[in-house]
Amino acid sequence: MLVIGASGNVGGAVARSLLAAGFEVRAAGTAPDKLEKALPGAHGVRLDLTDPSTFGPAVQGAAALFLVRPPAIARVGPTLNALVDVAVEAGVGHVVFSSVAGAETNRVVPHHRVETHLRATPVGWTILRPGFFAQNLADAYRTDIVQDGRIYLPAGDGQVAFIDARDIGETVAVVLADPGAHRDAGYTLTGPEALDFDQVAAVLSGELGQPITYQPATVLGYARHLRRRGLPVAQILVQTLLHTGLRRGQAKAVDPTMERLLGRPGRTLEQYVGDHRKNWSATTAAADPPPRDSW
Repeated sequence: MLVIGASGNVGGAVARSLLAAGFEVRAAGTAPDKLEKALPGAHGVRLDLTDPSTFGPAVQGAAALFLVRPPAIARVGPTLNALVDVAVEAGVGHVVFSSVAGAETNRVVPHHRVETHLRATPVGWTILRPGFFAQNLADAYRTDIVQDGRIYLPAGDGQVAFIDARDIGETVAVVLADPGAHRDAGYTLTGPEALDFDQVAAVLSGELGQPITYQPATVLGYARHLRRRGLPVAQILVQTLLHTGLRRGQAKAVDPTMERLLGRPGRTLEQYVGDHRKNWSATTAAADPPPRDSW
């Protein structure tokens, strides 16, 4: 199985789940040696989505492909879609694509173009559409939590059914254990409960043993805040739009699909935070941030 984005939150979880399930895993990235150290048991292969010459060697001999869009990739035609074409030509039998919730109808997000392209190929495919990741608390929100003791977002009183990337990884392992049963299927994946950000702050406070508060931001105030953090304009726009959408309940719905596929409820936010307390230590915050896949 070839795993794209194996250095990220979702791709790494997928690789670990596949290894635990007994699959042979090829972890693809620009630094295969580092991937092999981070994912014991995996075989690192070089793949650079901006360099088509790496596509053929990476997919050669792979039975299946796990695909995720790195945030830095905006033009999916010559990158992800071209990789899919090479994989089909190489005889890859099934592609699992980690998209985003709502991408099947939202033409604005790049994931929509990947989904459309994938459906037009002769290869078997499964599309997963997860909502907001619990891992956002340890990357996008981490600096505010550690330095200011707050979550600062323009989300109002919107609720989010946070999903743990580890559950996505295990879902991929279920799909690839019997790809025929999931051929040409699209699954919306969410966590087991919807929480507002006051509740999220309470979870962090309880698990970390220090007060964390939620401070609702205005749209302009949040954009300025991200600019002071040094984020590029394009990322500021995306994050601001996503979080203002939470006010309208865009990530509130709890979907039972993942529980049905896994045969158990998804991990709660308390479980995620409790298992990763070190991510919010001052020492960890001063180091390089963990990899981010998408929202």
